[in-house]
Amino acid sequence: MPDQSIPQARTREAAPENAVAAAAHGGISRRRLLGTAGATGLVLGTAGTAAGYAAAPSEAAVPLTSLGTDRAMFHGKHQPGITDGLQARGHLVAFDLAAGAGRKEAAALLRRWSETARRLMAGEPSAHGDTDVARDAGPSSLTLTFGFGHSFFARTGLEKQRPVALDPLPEFSSDRLDKNRSNGDLWVQIGANDALVAFHALRAIQKDAGRAAKVRWQMNGFNRSPGATAHPMTARNLMGQIDGTRNPKPGEPDFDRRIFVPEKGEPAWMANGSYAVVRRIRMLLDDWEKLSVTAQEAVIGRRKADGAALSGGTETTAMDLEKTDAEGNLVVPINAHARITRPDQNGGAAMLRRPFSFHDGINHDGMPDAGLLFICWQADPLRGFVPVQRKLDRGDALSPFIRHESSGLFAVPGGAAEGEYVGQKLLEG
Repeated sequence: MPDQSIPQARTREAAPENAVAAAAHGGISRRRLLGTAGATGLVLGTAGTAAGYAAAPSEAAVPLTSLGTDRAMFHGKHQPGITDGLQARGHLVAFDLAAGAGRKEAAALLRRWSETARRLMAGEPSAHGDTDVARDAGPSSLTLTFGFGHSFFARTGLEKQRPVALDPLPEFSSDRLDKNRSNGDLWVQIGANDALVAFHALRAIQKDAGRAAKVRWQMNGFNRSPGATAHPMTARNLMGQIDGTRNPKPGEPDFDRRIFVPEKGEPAWMANGSYAVVRRIRMLLDDWEKLSVTAQEAVIGRRKADGAALSGGTETTAMDLEKTDAEGNLVVPINAHARITRPDQNGGAAMLRRPFSFHDGINHDGMPDAGLLFICWQADPLRGFVPVQRKLDRGDALSPFIRHESSGLFAVPGGAAEGEYVGQKLLEG
């Protein structure tokens, strides 16, 4: 769980408050509400943090009554769900192509999925057999993101188009991976600020798969809801720590180089795309909560109250790795999680973290099955995730309190232009 934060979110469209109120009382249809949002020209700029929400310092938090009208765009240079702010609810689902299904069936499936994503992200019902689950809601910042796993290329006869960056991740000593909940031919990330909207999208995607693909695994996650705090702030994870302070931000000069495949990169179909590493990281909360706050802070290297480095300052103050106390001991311990994950301690390796927390009940031993659905984005996992995880594997103070239980790596192509579907350049190239 590298010590990084979430970037500024895409601009959203927002309906006027009276339209939202009217919709809440049945005085305006969902379609009219969305039309009103587009006609007003009002724009609310929001930025996501590990809490899934933040705003520019001069802006107030978006009121909860506007959540339904917030809309992300399906068509664009990059797929949605990468640089958008974190949403309050998420679903991750991997599919395997059915026996006998190949390139033709995969192309038809991605065409269906893209059209469904476009409609649902615009607040419209799916084209066929809509369940009406989200009938009364607006888009609620819904995003759908699609990726291809290593095995997809052999199944479709496209091995020559498989990127080198998609080679399987190396094994790590701390891994306790369940193969049945790892990898997959296809991967879909769904996020929204309303649980019913997110579920509606999940159900539509599953139905669209038809006989072409079957679910391999599926996971559910959550983040803090927008507007839940007095002011926008970086989120806390289930350990109670502020999580995500040092994420790369879109405004930084090298952001695109680190996160996205260049337009003239290889393979050509991955231009403007990214690679997603997906891990289910169980937090051993009972053990963690036995530590004192001081001990927890030493493990992370940051103060629990405000996320500031133990070397002093505020959350965003640069960490002083050489600072010592009166006895000559390093203030930020040598094996502190935040020290190990710093890009300048890993040859500049950086990745964009966009996770969800999860809680899947209580195990038979009485311990919560809870933790982090870790999702990170990078132009090349061999220069992003892998070097950082290798270093964590060698001596991260946090390792005794977490367990990596599933893993996946997916090639996520660039966004679809108007009239195109995601992955078209691969499947029809």
